[in-house]
Amino acid sequence: MSSSTEKVRSTKLKFKGDKPKKRKRKDRDEGGGSRDEDNDPQGTRPEYSALICDLDTRLSVAWVQPENPTQVLGPTFLVHPADPPTCIAYDSTRSRITFPALSTTEPVLSLTPNEVSHVWVTTRVAGSLTINLRTAEGKFLSCDAHGVVSADREARGPQEEWTPVILPDGMVAFQNVYEKYLGIDEVAGGSMQLRGDAENIGFGERFWVKVQSEYKKKAGEEERKKEGIVENQTIDEVGTNHKFQAWGAGRSVVSTQDKRDLKKARKEGRLTEAMLDRRAKLKSDRFC
Repeated sequence: MSSSTEKVRSTKLKFKGDKPKKRKRKDRDEGGGSRDEDNDPQGTRPEYSALICDLDTRLSVAWVQPENPTQVLGPTFLVHPADPPTCIAYDSTRSRITFPALSTTEPVLSLTPNEVSHVWVTTRVAGSLTINLRTAEGKFLSCDAHGVVSADREARGPQEEWTPVILPDGMVAFQNVYEKYLGIDEVAGGSMQLRGDAENIGFGERFWVKVQSEYKKKAGEEERKKEGIVENQTIDEVGTNHKFQAWGAGRSVVSTQDKRDLKKARKEGRLTEAMLDRRAKLKSDRFC
């Protein structure tokens, strides 16, 4: 037998019945990088990458106005009430902030984004009042001590933090770490640029902000949890007994006592305890 044609056998000890382990391989594109790396070039969190990859399908969902600063969260649409109205966008091809004009045939409050570049992703560290605005490529909107605004930072720090301020008319202003306001400034030639050195809130520092309804709802739920407000619990004695205390053949037995006691317990915030007492009295022990 020729040793050159014989397959080299592994010397690893194996037992009869062991299943071979499958090697995990990442699908790679032509560029040589894995698809996960291409979707998340900055090495950001998986949930942020999934959100960015799904932005095209999320443009058609309901867009609403935030009622308080904590509701400025998730995909965000920033509109300046100029004539015609313009939105703050980011052109990834030229790596610069742009101000595309929007439709003038419909009211400003009914405008919604129609391109991914018009959307910023707002994130917030838990328990913080400040937010971070990120482009679809994961770059942070920042402002230095001289008021120069850019969107090319790959990591967040104090200069990438913004504090949303809800104005009485529903518009929003954004304050940076230097206690100056973000605004649109017209420069020579009629072009516009973002600045972050305004001392007061004027026309250029006011924006209509829209977020997706599901993120506004999510922010409201987190705020209610923080304040200790709990929604009304449902009284499902059949399902609860079946889950925690089932008899033979999966039977569920329900107490014959009046359910008004459960409604009273729910108002007092002790529904779970009351249902546990009712289940305990259903046991066969005569001392219960």
